[in-house]
Amino acid sequence: MATLSRAKSFIIKSSIFAAAITLSGLTHAEQFAIAIHGGAGTIEKSKFTPEKLQAYEAKLKQAVDAGYKILNNNGSSTEAIIAAIQVLEASEFFNAGKGAVYTYDGQHELDASIMDGKTLNAGAVSGVKTVKSPIALANEVKDNSVHVMLSGTGAEQFAKKQGLALVDNTYFDSEHRYQQLLDAKEKLKQQEKELKDFQAAHQSLDNKYKYGTVGAVALDKQGNLAAGTSTGGMTAKRFGRVGDAPIIGAGTYANNQSCAVSATGHGEYFIRYHVAADICARMQYQGITLDKAANVVINDVLVEAGGSGGVIAIDANGNISMPFNSKGMYRASRKAGEQAQVAIFKD
Repeated sequence: MATLSRAKSFIIKSSIFAAAITLSGLTHAEQFAIAIHGGAGTIEKSKFTPEKLQAYEAKLKQAVDAGYKILNNNGSSTEAIIAAIQVLEASEFFNAGKGAVYTYDGQHELDASIMDGKTLNAGAVSGVKTVKSPIALANEVKDNSVHVMLSGTGAEQFAKKQGLALVDNTYFDSEHRYQQLLDAKEKLKQQEKELKDFQAAHQSLDNKYKYGTVGAVALDKQGNLAAGTSTGGMTAKRFGRVGDAPIIGAGTYANNQSCAVSATGHGEYFIRYHVAADICARMQYQGITLDKAANVVINDVLVEAGGSGGVIAIDANGNISMPFNSKGMYRASRKAGEQAQVAIFKD
């Protein structure tokens, strides 16, 4: 009898375990989601005509829907965020890819990174000038390189070896970004006369010249998280400046044990405070919610330090948080079975 009782107990426990696995799988399938951003900063309603507002919202919706379609068709979170980011890289509305800001010397130097939350594999590139899709190159580094980050001409050589599309640097040109450069350089010249130092002069520039990045985070039906970020950097940057976007842990981080994060803002602060990884670590080690972790870092830690910007973040249960401490942040999200939610301003 004892043997029979143990056998029955084993069967019951096994059935419960199997049911839990099944329910877990269904839960992931029901909770898949994606969020994107197109940069944060001094984004004011008064500067948007109804037509301009509609155009920006449509592009954000197009990007988030592109990623959602892949997730809905059982694609991976990595595939989804690449698809979403590439829509934004191809638009002059955002500071990534076509429409990226200019360096002080009138060039475009692009950065990107991507991270897989299941394996913790990551890839990043910085200072590339001729790669049409920096996020695609970052993914090639992740999958096909023994390194995590490649830069400059070496990264471009690797892109060519991988068969990625290459373009002339002028492909990234846009008139409104060029006017921003001229405006920024004029302000820098005025400040340099007073401060006698380029670094101090650049610190005195308005924050509107220091923002602008695109990114995406996603949870797929298999329960895996991923994050990616792509940017043209800071207007009038010099000396090969690299911001937070290609730095794993600062501008991008993903870990299935906690969350996936993509950041946008004044990159130097995001590097110093390891923003993306800090949010995930607070979740994992303090046992707090994604929303609390993200808000503490963005609205307490960064604000106290003098840094501004925001993040998009998603956890392993499909919860999304998109806090920012600037006037606005281009953002959109979409969860399983729901329509896209698009927003730009605080209210």
